[in-house]
Amino acid sequence: MQLLSSRRWRAAAASAVVLGLVLTGCTSEDSFTYEPPAQVDGALPDDMTAQMQEAVDNAIRASGSSAAIVGVWAPWSGQWVTGVGSQEPGGETPVDVDMSFRIADVTRLMTCDVLYALADEGTVDLDGAVPDYVSGVPDLEDVTLLDLCNGTSGLGSSEEKIKAEWLKTPDRVWAPLELAGFGLAAPRTPVATTYRDSDAGYLLLGLALERASGMSASQLIAEYVTEPLGLANTSLPPSTSATPSTGDVLRGHYLNPVEGGFACSAPVDITKMSSSSGFTDSGAVSTIADLGRYAQAEARQVLRTKEEPDRFAAPLPAFDGAESWYQATGGAFLVGSMVGQHGWTPGYATAAYSDPASGFTVAVVLNNSTAGAGIAQSLAWELAAIGSKAPAADGQTAPEFGLPFTAEQYREAVNAAALPCVEPPVE
Repeated sequence: MQLLSSRRWRAAAASAVVLGLVLTGCTSEDSFTYEPPAQVDGALPDDMTAQMQEAVDNAIRASGSSAAIVGVWAPWSGQWVTGVGSQEPGGETPVDVDMSFRIADVTRLMTCDVLYALADEGTVDLDGAVPDYVSGVPDLEDVTLLDLCNGTSGLGSSEEKIKAEWLKTPDRVWAPLELAGFGLAAPRTPVATTYRDSDAGYLLLGLALERASGMSASQLIAEYVTEPLGLANTSLPPSTSATPSTGDVLRGHYLNPVEGGFACSAPVDITKMSSSSGFTDSGAVSTIADLGRYAQAEARQVLRTKEEPDRFAAPLPAFDGAESWYQATGGAFLVGSMVGQHGWTPGYATAAYSDPASGFTVAVVLNNSTAGAGIAQSLAWELAAIGSKAPAADGQTAPEFGLPFTAEQYREAVNAAALPCVEPPVE
């Protein structure tokens, strides 16, 4: 297939855990340079990492997971990147920070990156009507591509209707429009009025970008996201059923319900599945170092070639009654000063957030999706509340950076969402 984009990037190699990189590349028409905040190459204080370790242990127990991989980067102080637990409950196979996993709804950010890149090039119109780009959806003439990215399309979600099928048939290859159809059939809210979490919207957006560019979604994310940022371990895989990578992977699980709760000691392995179940909504894979680097760059919007329109300029409440500091737009959640995403996909729950001014970044993955996204989200925010208070290393200055919540609040949220674990009946 002929690639219509003129941009081809080459990026500097990235270290496994340090976010302080300089990425440069050039073509005859375009150039790309990104210099992240300088990262102190050292560990965060022992008392702080002990507190964060306890938070991760607690979230593993609450979610029914056997493991987590986490990264906390405070550029002025140090970093904490670690794998906790084992591949199976009570197992002897430890996890490490180089393992790949599915990044769930963080994929939405990448899909919107491609939208804005193609809009900056003039390939698509942000205000173009969805039926101009996607066939078979004539009743969406009042919905724009920007609505799909911003979560203001009014469309419902396919997740609840199709979740059981994902778990039963992980190898199934889904057509994006077929998958989106479950959300399209749900009752809708008025367009461009409120934020509504809609996986169907990001699936349609992926289809629109493919048609407009003549490239596959995998090629688009490589061209406009992973190659310029040097994310060698991040991709949207082909639809063929597979594990998150051909190398070491974090094994993903879910729990079967039993009377009174869940069979936490007998997780079901769902590491191998088709990325088509998530496509441009939640199908991408990565490692914790790549995920942290991406979140940091994404918060600063370094991939944009034009400053206007401002992608995060007009956020809406993340849900009815949300705190004033919790908003959504542009494929992201805005949490105080931090920008990022959280979500789940069969086998994994993830969250990644970064403060654009200081470069402070948190990324987490839990290897069990039964509880949905909530525990991973709360863990990330708990770690953020702890790590954001890191003292300045010698010769550094701590930024004026604070969050509108406490670690205690999100410890309580993790505990409130904990799964009731029950021993399965003996047959």
